[in-house]
Amino acid sequence: MGKEIELLNDNMKSAINDQINAELYSAYLYLSMAAYFENINFPGMATWMKAQAQEEVGHAMKFYGYVFDRDAKVELKAIDGPKTEWGSPLEVFQEAYEHEKKVTGLIHKLVDLANDEKDHATRSFLNWYVDEQVEEEASTKEIVDRLETVGDSKPGLFMLDRELGGRGTGGGE
Repeated sequence: MGKEIELLNDNMKSAINDQINAELYSAYLYLSMAAYFENINFPGMATWMKAQAQEEVGHAMKFYGYVFDRDAKVELKAIDGPKTEWGSPLEVFQEAYEHEKKVTGLIHKLVDLANDEKDHATRSFLNWYVDEQVEEEASTKEIVDRLETVGDSKPGLFMLDRELGGRGTGGGE
């Protein structure tokens, strides 16, 4: 018989473990953004960010489970501390949008590695993340666009805050 195929080679395992760290950092960043919004009395935006943080933990756990499903070892690493202060709600969501674009790049690198390694199972697994990142970028960009339109209008900011507070409670995403 031929050589036994490894379920998850060292390159792929290492890269996915790095991605688990990146997803947990994302959760930490969004939780920090939520705390910022709580501090400046925008509870709806805080709710939106807390829901985003929970979603990122879910992404990390999906990768975590995949590593074990492929008979490999999860190796957790330290999570960097996130930024804690921003100048405005618009600045927060601009950073969230830029962060989502960065995560998209990380996912694309994983896809490229899976292709290079001819790891078809991992490539298939990553398809969900590729699609998810399109949604993540679109949702944060939409909020950036709306905040740019609202500008410094306090009534506009409070209306948007109320709307974003509906996330996770049957409201809009």
